[in-house]
Amino acid sequence: MNPLKKKTPARASAGKQKRKNREELNAEGRARKREKKHRGNPPGNRYQEKSGDKYSSDKQQRDPRLGSKVPVPLIIGEQPTKPVVANKVETKPRLSPQEELAMLENDDRLDALLERLENGESLSKEEHDYIDITLDRIDALMEELGIKLDEEESEEEKQDDIMQLLKGK
Repeated sequence: MNPLKKKTPARASAGKQKRKNREELNAEGRARKREKKHRGNPPGNRYQEKSGDKYSSDKQQRDPRLGSKVPVPLIIGEQPTKPVVANKVETKPRLSPQEELAMLENDDRLDALLERLENGESLSKEEHDYIDITLDRIDALMEELGIKLDEEESEEEKQDDIMQLLKGK
């Protein structure tokens, strides 16, 4: 062996572990016992409302202890009365087809949107929907009233003009 080389002391093997003393063993035992003790549901769990109920038909959270609110008749044969709810929605007066057509043809919003469309401006989806619905309603009212557009007559006149030009040649 080389006299310059010195031997290094042997390392402790990884297999040997430090022995735990009595205090550490007692602390681990108490921790295991504490974990084992808290195994079940928390106290009062039976009376808590279930939040994960998918089939709940009520939109509001109701107290399960409260019963039905249906009125019970106190006299035999008497019908329970239901409270009358006042109509909050006012009904619009029904317009005749002529009045409705006149109103739609004089609609300022429709005129402005059609003018913007003719000028090549882009319209939002809501504006396009409004134009489509209004024009469809105008067409339906015109059919109901028996009003026909002049497009059909102009096509017949064009055919007559074409026939006259062909005969003239």
